[in-house]
Amino acid sequence: MGEKMANRYIWPVFWALLVVFAVPIFDIMVGPLLYRRVLGPPPQLFLLLWGAVFLLGLVLLILTLRATIDKTLKKFLLLTSSSSVAIFVSILLHGLVYGLFILLFGEDFWERIGIGDEPFFFLIAVFVCPIAFLVGAVGSIVLRIRRGKQEIQAV
Repeated sequence: MGEKMANRYIWPVFWALLVVFAVPIFDIMVGPLLYRRVLGPPPQLFLLLWGAVFLLGLVLLILTLRATIDKTLKKFLLLTSSSSVAIFVSILLHGLVYGLFILLFGEDFWERIGIGDEPFFFLIAVFVCPIAFLVGAVGSIVLRIRRGKQEIQAV
């Protein structure tokens, strides 16, 4: 894939990622008020949406690395794409570390040390990555509005 093709598909993938990322976040924040019940959409839908966020983030990451665009825009796009990939990776690492420590040190390991769960990757997935995604997305949109389509052309 050439750099012209990468330049061409960055924005469509970016907007798709933004929409797909917003759906589960909206459902988590507003869903309980709309549904008025404890159970929301099936968990398979969340897995599908977060899988799509991961894949779109990975595609955007590759396109951004191959594109010839303004350095500032490239940084914001890299922040957006890498944080969306990191959410999925952090969720996986959270489960793996939690399970590995239980396997190695016994079922009551987390209660014995007073934590109850593995906090590091959980906090990254729930707080750090969404904030980084928001900063990257807003920065990319602001640069897009300010500079128009000219920055997508060769640097």
